[in-house]
Amino acid sequence: MPPRRGENMPETIVSVRGLHVSYGSVRAVRDVSFEVPEGDLVTLVGANGAGKTSVLSAVSGLIRARAGTVLYQGTDISRWPAHKRVAAGIVLVPEGRQILATLTVAENMQLASRHRKTPAIVEEIYERFPALVQRKSLPAGTLSGGEQQMLAIARAMVAQPRVILMDEPAMGLAPAMVDEIFRVIETIRARGVTIVLVEQNARRALRVADTGHVLETGTLAQSGPAAQLLDDRRVVQAYLGGR
Repeated sequence: MPPRRGENMPETIVSVRGLHVSYGSVRAVRDVSFEVPEGDLVTLVGANGAGKTSVLSAVSGLIRARAGTVLYQGTDISRWPAHKRVAAGIVLVPEGRQILATLTVAENMQLASRHRKTPAIVEEIYERFPALVQRKSLPAGTLSGGEQQMLAIARAMVAQPRVILMDEPAMGLAPAMVDEIFRVIETIRARGVTIVLVEQNARRALRVADTGHVLETGTLAQSGPAAQLLDDRRVVQAYLGGR
């Protein structure tokens, strides 16, 4: 587990309390509560269908929770629409990237920056993603899967988030590109951005995280320092493919 910064515990930036999410009669998340310390990397671990994406969707405002509270810097944002949460500093990198495939890389970035008053932000983000600079004029749909994921992350960073929610950023990518995605994640974290990560490669996610939360069929089964979860036999056998 990466060392915490400084001797004092960081303040909580996001609190999820008693979260319930339903899709019609199907209850996807039931009474989930956890804290996200500012500047930390927190990962949600669990099998497919455990409710990880539903938690991120509720925190980002893409879906309305059936019950429970989401606090951001101590303010109840449970009823805020997604765009207000983005403006406040909570940004989601969704599963499947959801870039605008027919638009160019540059147009995707311009749309992401439409509420920002200076183009300097976009240029600063390009400096962190040099591969995108070379592909500015290409339709985003022609990029490789890894490049599309880089674009999705870069587009989110244009919003200058304080908290970035990442849903399966390494899904379907070649090992070399997975390494690059995790390098980007750690670079973002090093700049002080808080990260909540959902990732199918649970072992890799726990290795870079401060804290992990294990979800099982919509409920929070276990929480703790990521390093401890990596050494927990039950977690290893259930989610990490054995030792």
